[in-house]
Amino acid sequence: MGSIPISSTMNRNREEALLAGLRTACLALPGVEERVNHGMPTFAVVRRTAFCNLHHHPDDDRPTLWFKAAPGVQTELVDQEPDRFFVPPYVGPRGWVGLRLDVDLDWDEVAAVVEDAWRLVATKGHLTERDRA
Repeated sequence: MGSIPISSTMNRNREEALLAGLRTACLALPGVEERVNHGMPTFAVVRRTAFCNLHHHPDDDRPTLWFKAAPGVQTELVDQEPDRFFVPPYVGPRGWVGLRLDVDLDWDEVAAVVEDAWRLVATKGHLTERDRA
């Protein structure tokens, strides 16, 4: 078995760190499970719809977070910060937003985005549990 190129090791380590950060943000929310969907780590409320996933930018393979957004949020974010936010293929027409994770990563912002997305699919019981915390 050959050795892994340094750049591949660095990319894998970065991806593992990004996934660990995303897990921390997502799994802190009530009722969340991690699944693999189309080969990507995806977070969903148990037995319900997914609300975010770790993905790669379709143009250049950079790490990104794709998340469900309320109506109007996609346009607002992409218009205000097109260097960070984008409309992802496939799910973009349903209002999802892409966030590049390779520029000015702020984990507090990621946690807020993830929670907003989670609130769109969470059950009333999960919302009540979170709001009591």
